[in-house]
Amino acid sequence: MNAIQIEHISKTFNKGSIKALTDISFDIKKGELFGLIGPDGAGKTTLFRILTTLWLADSGNASIEGMDVVKDYLSIRKQIGYMPGKFSLYQDLTVEENLQFFATLFHTTIEENYHLIKDIYIQLEPFKQRKAGKLSGGMKQKLALCCALIHKPSVLFLDEPTTGVDPVSRKEFWEMLKRLQRDITILVSTPYMDEANLCDRIALIQNGNIMQIDTPEQIIASYSKKLFAVKSENMHRLIHDVRGIPTVFSCFGFGDYLHVTLNDNQLDIPYLTDAITKLNHQQVEVKIIQPEIEDCFMALMEHN
Repeated sequence: MNAIQIEHISKTFNKGSIKALTDISFDIKKGELFGLIGPDGAGKTTLFRILTTLWLADSGNASIEGMDVVKDYLSIRKQIGYMPGKFSLYQDLTVEENLQFFATLFHTTIEENYHLIKDIYIQLEPFKQRKAGKLSGGMKQKLALCCALIHKPSVLFLDEPTTGVDPVSRKEFWEMLKRLQRDITILVSTPYMDEANLCDRIALIQNGNIMQIDTPEQIIASYSKKLFAVKSENMHRLIHDVRGIPTVFSCFGFGDYLHVTLNDNQLDIPYLTDAITKLNHQQVEVKIIQPEIEDCFMALMEHN
């Protein structure tokens, strides 16, 4: 049995004029760390709120641990942990008071399930008497995760948990998820494409549609075009000029370079270098690179 089963879920707002989700279907295996990857407005939070029994879908159905999200919503709420994208704990309660409150809600104690949060809570313990509203972003994140785990859920939902958090805290957070995965199925959403590589499988979502589902490695392997990294002394003009070359299929800015694909996969570095040089660019650099998840995402958007 899958931990999460989603079948043809659709959701609209504003009397159907805004399509948030369109015919979403996929499943998540027990013990899997599954990533829902997409930009703001892609539909990630809408799907999370349906799966955590907060919203009703317009059509389709879903189940958590074999329980229907509509019929069995009360039972599901006892089985899942949910960490929403916005920090939603009580700002005027201390770290310890927030954790005690959530333990009490689920008729348990901090001591009973301390083993689940120990690795996280030891970092919070020096601040246990500090009010939650006074914590740093990374510490708020750790407290929210502790509160989501204190009742020993079998499935954990994390909606954009690392947004606005510093790189060190992001790295620590994902290390914690890997340890938790031994006991809990985890569904995490993120707009950060680099975090996709840390998941067992991912679903790339845009405008309420799932574009591809697979392991990060398989998604990258399915990238069919030769990918060039291009730069010159005038990057602002370069992106406009490269997009005007008839043989260019796609051109996007990625850090210090443009990532470029051509209509003809037989064309190589000398062709593209010559085409750019003829447009009066100096210090032209062209090299072939391996695609990343973000390249795959952009390619799927172009295709769709």
